[in-house]
Amino acid sequence: MEQVVAIAERLAAQSDRLLITRVEVETYRAVKERLSDVRYHADARAITLDRSSETRWPGVAVLCAGTSDLSVAEEAAVTAELMGSQTDRFYDVGVAGLHRLLDKLEALRSARALVVVAGMEGALPSVVAGLVAAPVIAVPTSVGYGASFGGLAPLLAMLNSCAAGVSVVNIDNGFGAGYMAAVINRQSRQGLRE
Repeated sequence: MEQVVAIAERLAAQSDRLLITRVEVETYRAVKERLSDVRYHADARAITLDRSSETRWPGVAVLCAGTSDLSVAEEAAVTAELMGSQTDRFYDVGVAGLHRLLDKLEALRSARALVVVAGMEGALPSVVAGLVAAPVIAVPTSVGYGASFGGLAPLLAMLNSCAAGVSVVNIDNGFGAGYMAAVINRQSRQGLRE
């Protein structure tokens, strides 16, 4: 824990932003003793520091199939937000109740990048990619029930997606997905200004 605190202090002295992932509240308390303006995101298990005055641009959507996927989805959302993207969240919109997803279709189609988190059979990213034109970043999760083999089943399903525009990050990699979505969003906005 002391190593995390020391690293956080060094980074905060050099940057106006800081993200620490996969931490428990005890680590947050230790960091907060030294950096009073950090924030803990319990659902994401992440600590952030944001002293920037940068405008957040809309364009990232984060979806998850079920509530067991929430921590990975929140990690993605917090990461994208820290990187300057406004993030719309659509949770519990899995394919088992497709109407929940279809009710959000207009908002999903306005996104410039979508992070889609799912476990079990990992079908949600393919379904979403079939409905939108923007890139879909698929995130398999290791949680849930059934024969998902710790996330391997949804990973393989996502890698074998027949829908165009799906890229896949590793199991439970909300950070990587949120980072990529923010980069896509930023680059698409820069292209609009040129």
